[in-house]
Amino acid sequence: MLRVLLPLTLAAAAPLAIAAGQEPASPTIPGPDAPELAALGSLPVGTSTIELVQPGQLEPLQGADKPAKVDRHLTVRLWYPAAAGGAPITYRTPLPGEDGKDVLFTVPGVAAENVAVAKGRFPLVILAHGYSNSPEVLAWLGENLASKGYIVAAPAFRDPAISIRTDAARAGPLSRRPLDIAFVASEAARLAGRGEGVFAAADVGRTALVGYSMGGYGVLTAAGAPLDPVMASRTRGVLRPYVKGAAKAATLKVPNLKAVVVIAPAGGAPGLQPWTAPGVAAITAPTLYIVGSQDKAVGYEPGVRSLFEAQVHALRYLLTFREAGHSIALTGAPPEARAKFWDFEWFEDAVWRKDRLLAVQAHFITAFLDRTVKGDEGKAAYMDGLVVDSNAGKWPDAPGGRYSGYSPGAPEATLWKGFQPNKATGMSLEFKPAS
Repeated sequence: MLRVLLPLTLAAAAPLAIAAGQEPASPTIPGPDAPELAALGSLPVGTSTIELVQPGQLEPLQGADKPAKVDRHLTVRLWYPAAAGGAPITYRTPLPGEDGKDVLFTVPGVAAENVAVAKGRFPLVILAHGYSNSPEVLAWLGENLASKGYIVAAPAFRDPAISIRTDAARAGPLSRRPLDIAFVASEAARLAGRGEGVFAAADVGRTALVGYSMGGYGVLTAAGAPLDPVMASRTRGVLRPYVKGAAKAATLKVPNLKAVVVIAPAGGAPGLQPWTAPGVAAITAPTLYIVGSQDKAVGYEPGVRSLFEAQVHALRYLLTFREAGHSIALTGAPPEARAKFWDFEWFEDAVWRKDRLLAVQAHFITAFLDRTVKGDEGKAAYMDGLVVDSNAGKWPDAPGGRYSGYSPGAPEATLWKGFQPNKATGMSLEFKPAS
């Protein structure tokens, strides 16, 4: 039987505005050159954590001859619309340093703890972090979506340090990502049905999955891509019951799925290839892929673009940041991570400003989820009918100089809707309909 060990604690929202000329207190607060839909929503934001436990799970990181059977503990960070505002939180969380030891760092947020969830029913987003990351490095997105009326659940997967390059170490994230995502979705539905805590306000009939890097692999698997039988041996047998054709394969697929967002997802480049035919073509939920063209970790082509091309039975988009690398989804490097190259490299891109990367992603993720999950067709113009190359967009009637207004889109302009003049550069957005 599944059980919750710790009570749900609710959190307060923080003020969402800053004074003119003041530096943003949090990476969640978009800068003045952010595209239109990156702006925070009208709702205060709360945050809390819960602990979920799944008894009797095979743990590939433990056990000599075979994985040990243990109770799987998952701490889940929640972001949600709050009933009232409050003092903003500072997140404290570690990432592994070059020697495998934790480097603690802080990230200022806009959410605050210990106030009630807002009244209403809000779609559920399950947010999956990357290898050796933590939910807090994606707080900018969790808080942004909560301010717009989503409940976001982000499990902490407790990966081994990424510097440990053994098959046994890699078996942990490979096995647990899809299993944990499916488990959190199931628990969210159970708790929503019982009216418990934050999940009492969750509409699990409108669920979206968002994943970065290894989290993207987990999300695509949980969205319906069938696991190749080779994943049994790669995970010390943990995934054997869940590969294509096995007894529990269907239990990995998250029900009521309305949309998928994957940022630099693992699984498309040669080497890993975790799925068997039809692969991602089995996923029918609308999908937004986001990637940098110089992503050396998961690959661009072959890599993420290959997944985009192969998902033929779903409406999908591919947003490419030209010349960007792999770390596009992580918050900007906090002060504690700026002294050493290894730590700094976790967070920052070689070419792009990090606040710019996050703002553009928030803009498109908002448009995509509002349309596909909430049914807001007014957001379609922010994604559909755009010129593929952002550099090619024109706005003939835009005022000259440093004009901060947003492009109205078609028919007045081909400059991407919601972007300021001279700010829609260095990107491409491709669309393919379901076949």
